[in-house]
Amino acid sequence: MTLATIVALVAEEAEHHGNVQQETMIFGIVAFGVFLLLGLITFSYRNVANRHSGKADAYAQAHANDVVQAGHGHH
Repeated sequence: MTLATIVALVAEEAEHHGNVQQETMIFGIVAFGVFLLLGLITFSYRNVANRHSGKADAYAQAHANDVVQAGHGHH
């Protein structure tokens, strides 16, 4: 057997016609898992500002004069 014959036989053997959807389903499952994980991480940060409301109130009272109320971001 020559090298060309071996390469041709290997190429013919490697070629298969299967269900492409089944073969690539793992990519969708992995992507869904990653998005689910990122969503759970984002969800875990809910209500973080209210966990330390005592500190937030103290800061707001200490810096009450620093805040300029201009309304809708206009100066």
